[in-house]
Amino acid sequence: MTTESVASGDRHPFESQPNKTFLLLSFPVLLSMIAEPVTGLVDTAFIARLGSISLAALGVGTIVLSSTFWVFAFLGIGIQTEVGQSLGKNETERASETGYLALLLGFILGCLLIIALWLWSPAIISVMGAKADIYTQSLEYTKIRLIGAPAILMTLAAFGILRGMQNMRVPLWIAVFINVTNIVLDAVLIFGLGPFPRLGIAGAALATVLSQWLGAIIVVFIILRKLKRPEKLRLSDIKRLFKIGGDLFVRTGLLLFFLLVSTRSATKISAEAGAAHQAIRQFWTFTALFLDAFSVTAQSLIAYFMGQDKISESRKVARVICIWTVLTGCLLTVVMLAGEALFLKLLVPAEAAVIFSIAWFISAWSQPISAIAFATDGVHWGTGDFGYLRNSMIVATSIGLLGIFLLEQSGSITLERIWYVTVLWILARTIAGFIRIWPGIGKSPLRTV
Repeated sequence: MTTESVASGDRHPFESQPNKTFLLLSFPVLLSMIAEPVTGLVDTAFIARLGSISLAALGVGTIVLSSTFWVFAFLGIGIQTEVGQSLGKNETERASETGYLALLLGFILGCLLIIALWLWSPAIISVMGAKADIYTQSLEYTKIRLIGAPAILMTLAAFGILRGMQNMRVPLWIAVFINVTNIVLDAVLIFGLGPFPRLGIAGAALATVLSQWLGAIIVVFIILRKLKRPEKLRLSDIKRLFKIGGDLFVRTGLLLFFLLVSTRSATKISAEAGAAHQAIRQFWTFTALFLDAFSVTAQSLIAYFMGQDKISESRKVARVICIWTVLTGCLLTVVMLAGEALFLKLLVPAEAAVIFSIAWFISAWSQPISAIAFATDGVHWGTGDFGYLRNSMIVATSIGLLGIFLLEQSGSITLERIWYVTVLWILARTIAGFIRIWPGIGKSPLRTV
């Protein structure tokens, strides 16, 4: 379905061909979502050749940075819902206003982020349990990557605008461009080639920054051509974005805080445990974003139908996404179990292999549970039910953090037990997301009268 037909209020093809339309919209999102973690896996494979210390340092640096950037996910998630609902109401001028505002906020917040994290990153990395050479390399990687903060946040906003317009192809091509460029630069800058010196982990950071800025410039140019320039930016829109941002800040912050704590705990066990955890977490991120492709599509569809007050069609989208994500989660379990030896060889230093397998097995079997959690997230994003997502994450993360705390206090913490607690954390999110739709507890936007 084209942006123009969505904006004009034509009958959406999902209403007559739900599964076909859902999959056609999801496929380019899927490709764009998996592009980034594939690059992360390539980074991991490259840095693994430098040894466990460099790989553990990469793990600390990437979790600190990704945690920080994900906290600002409201620039993509919130704008996607706002634009989708505006187009459902056929309010194209309002869609342009919120789009321009999101790009401006992305640039300003990115610049502020450079300043803040440049000052605080030494303390944050120390808290993560990194010491000696791991600390030094993590700090170097983090400070270089910070230069790309405005580019990352503007790209998040731009992708949200485009997906709210149900334009899934442009984000795909931009994501592919950014990540292919990153891989090429990785090979040149990490190990050195021709006139370029061997930069090691700093080369991986520099490659990422250069590719992110190139991609941001291109996608912002495309957005400015697609959106009509608004006459003004409304103060009320800024307030609404920050209200959404506040709910998502708490939700995403807690989600990432749990991942930070679990990574810290693994790093404190040993360099080998930190390296194995980094490899598993990186692949878990890959599978999570794989599932998130369906969530992004569901969000766009539900936002559009909610803008038209079509509750029954929104509930239909919820059913469709749950079916497809569970099937995909089961497939991911099979792939992880069957490919364990290959992933072990590609991602894990030899000295960390012995503690890798059990944790990998646990992560593999968690995929169908994760699938439902991601599916319901997409549904609630589309309805704008951000307050409920915040509250459910508070409960789930409290359970997960309690589990990690008890393991550490008892002195029985191991990598596999960290992953058992992670599954418990995922399960709590899954249950909370599901019961908000079926039967529809509380003030659910999808409750039928």
